[in-house]
Amino acid sequence: MATAMGPAAPTDACYMLIHPRLDVETPNLQTLKRNLERGTDDIKAEALQQVISGTLQGENHDQLLMHIIRFVMPTRNKTLKKLLLLYWEVCPKYEADGKLKQETILICNALLNDLQHPNEFIRGSTLRFLCKLREAELLEPLIGPTRECLSHRHAYVRKNAVEAVSSIYRTLPHLIPDGPELISGVLQTEADMTCRRNALIMLTLSAPALAVQWLKENAQLVSGFEELLQLAVIDLIRRTARDFASEKALFIRCIFELLNAAPSAVKYEAATTLVTLSSNPAAVKAAASCYITLATKESDNNVRIIVLERLDRLRMRHEGIIDDLVMDLLRVLTAPDLDVRRKVLGIVMKLTSQRNVNDVISMLKKELAKTVSDASDYDKNTDYRLLVIQTIHSCASQFPEVAASVVELFLDSIADFGASSATDAIVFIREVAEKFPDLRQGIVSHLVASFMDFKAGKVMRGALWILGEYAETPDEIREVWTRLRKAIGELPLLAAEQRELDAASASADGAEKSAEPKAASSGSRRILADGTYATESSLTARATEASSLKLDSKPPLRAVLLHSDFFTGTVLASTLTKLVLRFARASSADEEQQVNSLRAEAVLIMAGIIRIGQSSFVTTPIDEDSYDRVLACIRALEYMDEDSDVLTEAFIDDTQSAFARLVKGETKRVEEEERKHSNDNAVQVDDVIEFRLLAAANKGASVSAEDTLEHDIELATGEAEGRAAVSKLDSVVQLTGFSDAVYAEAYVNVNQYDILLDVMVVNQTNTTLRNLSIEFSTLGDLKLVEKPTTYNVAPFSFSSVKASIKVSSTETGVIFGTIVYDGPNVNDSHSIVLNDIHVDIMEYIRPARCDSAQFHAMWTEFEWENKVNMSTTKEAAENLDLRAYLQHIMRATNMACLTPTNALAGDCGFLSANLYARSIFGEDALANISIEKPMEESPITGHIRIRAKTQGIALSLGDKISAAKVSLSE
Repeated sequence: MATAMGPAAPTDACYMLIHPRLDVETPNLQTLKRNLERGTDDIKAEALQQVISGTLQGENHDQLLMHIIRFVMPTRNKTLKKLLLLYWEVCPKYEADGKLKQETILICNALLNDLQHPNEFIRGSTLRFLCKLREAELLEPLIGPTRECLSHRHAYVRKNAVEAVSSIYRTLPHLIPDGPELISGVLQTEADMTCRRNALIMLTLSAPALAVQWLKENAQLVSGFEELLQLAVIDLIRRTARDFASEKALFIRCIFELLNAAPSAVKYEAATTLVTLSSNPAAVKAAASCYITLATKESDNNVRIIVLERLDRLRMRHEGIIDDLVMDLLRVLTAPDLDVRRKVLGIVMKLTSQRNVNDVISMLKKELAKTVSDASDYDKNTDYRLLVIQTIHSCASQFPEVAASVVELFLDSIADFGASSATDAIVFIREVAEKFPDLRQGIVSHLVASFMDFKAGKVMRGALWILGEYAETPDEIREVWTRLRKAIGELPLLAAEQRELDAASASADGAEKSAEPKAASSGSRRILADGTYATESSLTARATEASSLKLDSKPPLRAVLLHSDFFTGTVLASTLTKLVLRFARASSADEEQQVNSLRAEAVLIMAGIIRIGQSSFVTTPIDEDSYDRVLACIRALEYMDEDSDVLTEAFIDDTQSAFARLVKGETKRVEEEERKHSNDNAVQVDDVIEFRLLAAANKGASVSAEDTLEHDIELATGEAEGRAAVSKLDSVVQLTGFSDAVYAEAYVNVNQYDILLDVMVVNQTNTTLRNLSIEFSTLGDLKLVEKPTTYNVAPFSFSSVKASIKVSSTETGVIFGTIVYDGPNVNDSHSIVLNDIHVDIMEYIRPARCDSAQFHAMWTEFEWENKVNMSTTKEAAENLDLRAYLQHIMRATNMACLTPTNALAGDCGFLSANLYARSIFGEDALANISIEKPMEESPITGHIRIRAKTQGIALSLGDKISAAKVSLSE
């Protein structure tokens, strides 16, 4: 069992949890007595283990104390002696009146003998046990032997003796008043590094002045200490820097030396401590360089992520200081883990500025080239390539001066990318074409040159949209039209395919006649799904392969249509319509014949798309939406002479302005987030300036509050949020009624993975309640960590009971239980059933963001779906529009809306939006809301579909939405 070296209050408790064995029957009291009295050492050891485990589980084994003292304590077996020390720690040592039991004198005598035992292990184990004793009557006779152990010949005994003296001095200083001076002498003369580490920790906690004096005398030797002692020196500096401000120069010098130490733990702690001592740019850069070195050299990905998170916090506190280290940080991209790379690229984006953007883009281009050339791990390379493309996209959006070179890179490499990476690249090119009109001509030329290399339908759709929107001059339109005709192939589409099929059938019939005599010899036997045999002809296999190869060798747009991708067909039809309308608007009257030629050819292509979709050449016929869209484009070209202005506005002006609003809306959202972040970190001109040197000893400046040890403890215990006392009342749950004999209420404190129940129990009777205990049980992914202890509650008195519960997933859990107590009589036992405590899922859900590609990928992957129907009363919907209803659902579920604000703008009786959230356990929650309000006085109706990887989070979010719906109706 580990010994805690920190200060401990008298009420603090340390628990050792032993899971009971379910495959072994628990022996009764008589069996345990017999085994302890007459058994062998092995039997006694097993019985003692059962006693310890039972005592920890709350069983009463007081009658076994004398048996253990009489029959087990005199043993020389080292295993039994170790178990005895564990038993002395957990056994009840007090009578009912609060006085020590008489038997403890015998325990004290046994401990005194063990402290003088010639075996080093027994001495050291006993000294470690003394660290857990808090009874002055037991410790007082043992002070002398403990002091003698400080000069023992074996280092194991000496280091445990130092821990024992430290523990005794912190809890009962009157027993050993010269403890600091004693340990200081040990620190000066000791040669073992572990003993020196323990001694320095003791002085740091109990006599910091002596510890600082020792550091001044040994400052030149700090770099040669072992790792444990170096960590103790760093801890000393961190704890005493505020009280010994005059020694700040000494502390900084020591920390700078430890930045170059070999152990990674020392480097990390030294860098963390350095930024608490000084905000000087040199110190900040040194700490950041140390973090980057650790992230580069460490092999553990968890360590890398922790170090990178610390580096990100350092960047937020010291804006602009570590920007010069961005190229060093990019070296961490050599790590194979995708999460580490994602974290690095996220920090790099925040460190990129006008000075280093060209270097960053150059480095990212090299990384992108590596993902294309390296084919060792296709899946990882694809994900990493997509990540690099997204980073370059963000970088080019922030710094327009590099957009041209980035677009050129993407256009040259887009044919080598996978489908997802190429899609993201084409989205970026589309955004750049909208933001920078000067680059449109080059983008159109590059896309025309590369169009025949595109294979994925998403990439083709993006390229077609760009060509239809930004090919404006007649020469550009002719160039685009020529390339699209080449990508479509021979016209008419259906007739050309039929002729090709007839030619292939004729050649196949001739080959079959010539190969008929050899068919038997060239066949191979195959086993079918039902277990029967069949003969496969090699001619048939070759014909199938030739047919597949023929489809893949067709022009790209033609191949996509034959693969039943009619969504791309609708985009092609819309692009052709835009090109014809643009050409008609830009051409002169002499070119009317050419306009009509393009118009007729476009109608022929669109009609071919519909006929191909209705033929047997495709596996899936054309859908109704695609059919209507293509037909609308045909009718638009049919009536373009009569309604030229209306069609031009609908197909050209409105589509381009809609995309411009989308880009501006996204840019505005990013700017608002950055502005909000800067406002959170802003310091007002009339804010109070706090000087750390002039602050009180127990109050540090707020500038360094994040780096203090107290702040770390507050974060671990969940007290850093600074909740007011009034707001804490919202977390108080009444467990019993006011008329019950025992009134109980619990304060539920949820801190990430832990739930702490602080239960106040009030005895409302005029008799003493004996052996009062609370037995908790859980439902869901909740686990009770410790069993609350038993109390005796006086009449009209109260007691506080604490219980800790571990949470393992995002589900709405339930905690229930009973209060059990004994009355004044012997067989007077009572129990009270407690009200249930429901753990709210909103404690773990956090709003998050992801792009549309990630959302659709997760929507397809997640298998658990919960559909909640939505409806409100007319009264509730009178003063509530669809957007307000969406905001109400977002507040109730703590989810973020991924649909852009401008997409939700406008007057419409229908609203559809995507919502996303992420739990602290890394679980994703998706939702799609589709609601409508046809008329002003109509109720709001619709549904919400929730998807998650686990069933619990989907059902829990559905319950929250149902509750929000009911509250709105009320």
